[in-house]
Amino acid sequence: MKRIFIYVAVAFLSAQGLVWAQGLGGKNIPGTEIVPRQPISSDAGSAGQSSNEMLPSAIDYSGRILPDMKGVVSWRTLAQVEAVKLKDRFVPQFSNNIIKLDKTEVRVQGFMMPLDMGERQKRFILTAVPPSCAFCMPAGPDALVMVQAKSPVKYGFEPIVMSGKLVVLKDDPMGLYYRLDDAVAINAR
Repeated sequence: MKRIFIYVAVAFLSAQGLVWAQGLGGKNIPGTEIVPRQPISSDAGSAGQSSNEMLPSAIDYSGRILPDMKGVVSWRTLAQVEAVKLKDRFVPQFSNNIIKLDKTEVRVQGFMMPLDMGERQKRFILTAVPPSCAFCMPAGPDALVMVQAKSPVKYGFEPIVMSGKLVVLKDDPMGLYYRLDDAVAINAR
C-alpha cells in the first residue's frame, strides 16, 4: 500500500510540474512570467515578439538563478545554437560567438549533476538549472556542459564555477553540444 501511495504521489507531482512548465499553473506566481525565446538570427534591435512564440527555456529560467558574472561565459551565450536538419537527422548550428570559444580556456557557472557514485566527481554534467530528478536531464543540450575535471570536485547543491578548455561538439553521439576538458573548480563567490 505504501509503495502505491509513493507512485501516485510521484505521478501527481510530475503532472503538476508539467503543467507549471507549460506555463499553465504558474501564471499568478510572482517571478514566473513567460519570457519568449529569441532566435539567434534575429536582429538585436528588434525586441518585438513574433507570432511564433516559444515556451521559456532553461536559459530564461537560469538567468534568475545564476546572474551573469564577469569572466564567466553566460548560459545565454551557450544557448546561441539552433538544431538544423541535415539529410535525415538534426545537427547543431552554432553562432559565431560560440565558434570563437571553441578550444579556448573559459569559465562556466552551473550546478553539478553527478554521473558516478561518490562524494567527489571527476566526470559530471554542469547544468544551467538545478537538477530535480536523478534520472532526468534538467535542460536541453544548450544548457548542459560535460565536464572532465583534472581532479575530483566535491558534490554539492550550490552553483560552482569551472574553468577549462571548452570543446564545441558538432556531432556528439550523446547529443551534447559542449565539453569542458582539464577543468578545475574556481572559488568565484
